[in-house]
Amino acid sequence: MAKKVTKSSARAAAKVAADRHEEIRWPFGKKNYLVFALALVVIVIGYVTLGYGSMTLAPVLLVLGYCVLIPVAIVIKGKADDTPPAADGATSSDLHE
Repeated sequence: MAKKVTKSSARAAAKVAADRHEEIRWPFGKKNYLVFALALVVIVIGYVTLGYGSMTLAPVLLVLGYCVLIPVAIVIKGKADDTPPAADGATSSDLHE
């Protein structure tokens, strides 16, 4: 038999969907994206210098972009405002104490 949907179950489902929507946050902050953009600029400059025949500057820029700046962009943490809230209701200030 088909399950009857009541108003209360529909409201509960809407509330759960709204709660899930509020919990979704971007994994990276503004600082992460700025460092990643800097890494892309360094990599592009590295390839341009490689195109002009630089055999010393180009590899240094490419290694700096790929092996240093991109991992730093992934690893660094932003401000406390950028971190997602704790699942148990603790605030970000509670987590840093």
